[in-house]
Order: sequence, then C-alpha cells, then structure tokens
Amino acid sequence: MRLFRSTPKQVAHPPISAPAPRSPWRDSFGRIATRCIQTLAVLALLAVGIVLIVRLRLILVPVIVAIILASALSPIMRRLRAWRFPPALAAAVVLLSILALFTLIGWLVSWAVINQWDELVESARAGIAQLQVLIGNLPITIDQAQIQEWQDILVGFLTSGDVGAGALQGVSTAAQVAAGLVLIVVVLFFFLKDGPQIWEFFLRPFEGESYERAQRIGRNAVMTLGGYARGTAIIAAVDAIGIGIGLLILKVPLAVPLTVIIFLASFVPLIGATVASGLAALVALVANGPVTALIVILIAIGVNQLEGNLLQPVVMSRSVNLHALAILVALTAGTILGGIIGALLGVPIAAVLWRIISVWDGEDTPARAMRPKHRQALP
Repeated sequence: MRLFRSTPKQVAHPPISAPAPRSPWRDSFGRIATRCIQTLAVLALLAVGIVLIVRLRLILVPVIVAIILASALSPIMRRLRAWRFPPALAAAVVLLSILALFTLIGWLVSWAVINQWDELVESARAGIAQLQVLIGNLPITIDQAQIQEWQDILVGFLTSGDVGAGALQGVSTAAQVAAGLVLIVVVLFFFLKDGPQIWEFFLRPFEGESYERAQRIGRNAVMTLGGYARGTAIIAAVDAIGIGIGLLILKVPLAVPLTVIIFLASFVPLIGATVASGLAALVALVANGPVTALIVILIAIGVNQLEGNLLQPVVMSRSVNLHALAILVALTAGTILGGIIGALLGVPIAAVLWRIISVWDGEDTPARAMRPKHRQALP
C-alpha cells in the first residue's frame, strides 16, 4: 500500500518569444551599404572642410605660414629663453631679424629677376624655338603641332600674371596681399611670444591619455614643420649655389636672376628645381649653344642627385617621411586648391598629418589601422 502519492515535478519552460525580425542591415550586403554610407559621410565632411578652407584662405593661409615660420624659429626662441630673454623681447628680436632677411630676399628678387624678366622670357622663347629646330632634325618624326602647342602654353605661362611681378596679383589683389602680410607678422609675433601657452589653452578640455596624446601631437607637429622649413631652405640654397656656380663658370647670361629663380622654385618639391633648371638650360642654349646647355643639364642632374642621395636623407629624415607619390598627390591637390601658395603648403601639411598618424598611440606607435601587418612565415 502506497502511503504517499508522488506527483510529477513541474519543469518551468522559458516563454516562447517570437523570432526577431531579420534586419536588412545585418547581412553582408547591409554591412557593405553601411560602410558606403559612412564613407559618403566622411567624404561630405571633407568636402565641407575643403570649401571652408578655400573660402577662408585669406585668413588660414597667413596663419599656416606663421605656424610654419614659428616652428622653424622655435630652436632660436628656446635658446633665447635659456639666456633669460623676456618672451616679448626674444620674439621682437627674432621677428625683426626674419623681417630684415625677407626684405633682403625681396630686394634681391626685384633687382635680379623682375627687372630682367622680359629678357628672360625672350631667351626662353628663343630657346624653345631653337630646341624645336633641333628636334625637327632628329631621324624620328615628331608632331610639330604638339610642340607648338607646348610652346604656346609655356610662353603664355611665363608672360601671364601668374609668374614674375604679377605672381601675387594672380592669387589675390594687392590690398589682400598686404593685409595677409600684416596678419602673418602679427600672428607670428604672438606665436613666437606665447606659442606654448596658446597650445595649452587649446588643450584644456583634454585629460589623461587624451591630454598626453595632444601634447605628443603638438610637439611632433612643431618638429615636423620646423624641420621641413629649415631643410627646404638648406636644400634650395644648395641647389641654387651649385647650379649658379656652374652658370657663372660657363658664362651663361642672366646667371644671377636664374640662380634666384632656382632658389625660389626649389621650395616646390620634386618639380620646382627641375623646371627652373630647364629655364637655365634654354637660356644657355640660346646664348652659348647646345653643348653648354647640355652641360647645364648635367650640372642640374648632378646637384639633384647630391640632394636626393645625401641631403634629403640627412636633412629631411624625420620631417618629410612621405613616399614620392604622396608628395606628388599633395603637391597637385595644393596647387588645385590654392595655386602657387597651395603648392608651397600642400607637402608640409601632408607631412604633419602623416606624423600625427605615426605618433597617435605612442612616440613610435602609429594608429592601429596604420600599423604594418606582419606576415606569418610559411611552413
């Protein structure tokens, strides 16, 4: 006889919920669409930024130029502060010195280049015509119409307002240029005097790791801009002196203005010194003949090889750590957006952006997405 009657245990089952509707954004096509939308949003922000830069270039360009000059002069400011110069006095001394130097360069350009620009244009025109005759005597057939078109483009560029005395007027009006120069001087004085304090003011919202990252970015940006400006000036001086001495030895006419043009053109990476050396070769072709022009070209090639194999690795080792293709793209984009000024500023801005990426997570640790991927060795 069973005294107790067992009852089956009731097992609690979880409530059955309806399956969640399948989202169209979770499959492979939806993820691709999401990435496309994100890419379009980033491109839209970049487009808005570029439009703002173009619209505000009369303010941004002087500020950027002042930042580059202040970065290049930062070692001198640190030395004067170490000698217990008051910040205002140190900034005034450095600013007056740089103004005197730029005034001397401007006078040299006006004396050596602008006053003889018409003669340079005529020599270039005659050199192109003589070069066209030499090419026409070659055994291969070259389209003369294409050569004439290139000649018209080059001569039109030389005689336009984009080069020589009207170069600045091609970018802006005289009043705007004067206002930009005054703004550069004023902003440069305050950057020299209170640069670290100004940067600290912008870093107030950051704390902890973000603050350290911002400090690292600012320090490396100043090093990159300063090294780029000083290195470019050194390389431009070496190019101008080397090729200028060759022009004087060969007794090429207009050697002094050609040397000044080579110096100024060398501030445009990759192509500046090459184009200016081509102008010198054209003048030599007209005045001294094809042999002298060939020697000028060989001298320019030798100086460029010295620059590329010796000066660039030493002077620009940490300043412009960019591939030649990246430099060319930055140069082209800067020229399209800002003309001559954009060609001068495109490469240092690209160098600073790459340096920021390179120190994003540490002094020698780039951002995670830009770190090199190590391949595993195959068995």
